[in-house]
Amino acid sequence: MSKKVLEVLEITKKLSWEEVLHNVSFEVLEWEIYWFLWPNWAWKTTTMKCIMWLITPESWNIKVLWEEWLTIEGKNKVWFMPENTYLYKYLTWREFLRFNWKFFWLHWDKLEEKIDELLKKVGLNWASDKYLHEYSKWMLQRIWLAQSIINNPKLLFLDEPMSWLDPIWRKMVKDLLVELKKSWTTIFFNTHILADVESICDKFSIINKWNIIVQNKEVKSLTKHLEDFFIEEIEKNS
Repeated sequence: MSKKVLEVLEITKKLSWEEVLHNVSFEVLEWEIYWFLWPNWAWKTTTMKCIMWLITPESWNIKVLWEEWLTIEGKNKVWFMPENTYLYKYLTWREFLRFNWKFFWLHWDKLEEKIDELLKKVGLNWASDKYLHEYSKWMLQRIWLAQSIINNPKLLFLDEPMSWLDPIWRKMVKDLLVELKKSWTTIFFNTHILADVESICDKFSIINKWNIIVQNKEVKSLTKHLEDFFIEEIEKNS
């Protein structure tokens, strides 16, 4: 039986004294690709930041990798790719990855081999010595994705990992996520591209107007297209 690697119970969060999350609850099992869907202004990024203790909710019960408070050891097994990335523009791709390697208890003798592997996975090995300010938005998106898996995380959070990517590179990202799942990584991510969700995700939840309106739904249990299901649920809860 699969274990729960992420348990979220009744997160409530206020911003500027206004409640933006109300009793949000869901769970993610080991080795699932789990998707979080929302219409605009549903505070999905705020939810992710609460889970990872980047911001503090007003009330909560959160367990990440079976810990109520992430230890240093636990943090080495988790990583996060934000929607809006900031990269040091006067570092090269390789220098940026070497810098990020230092955040983890990783062996230096494996660094260059790991960088070559990541460059190949995201299709940027030809550009490894260019400065980051010379890269386009879609290249930077792939760089940040590679950075997010440098530590072989057990639990990976991705906020809009396929934005700015064309269909070819969206396919690359989907294949990479499936490969990570097969390598025992659990993935929690957001995207508005519903066709991508239907093709690779195991379960999903939908958040609307500060509340979870669909919780831990299996993709394979749907009897209609996900787009139709999503619109119906939003209209029912509007």
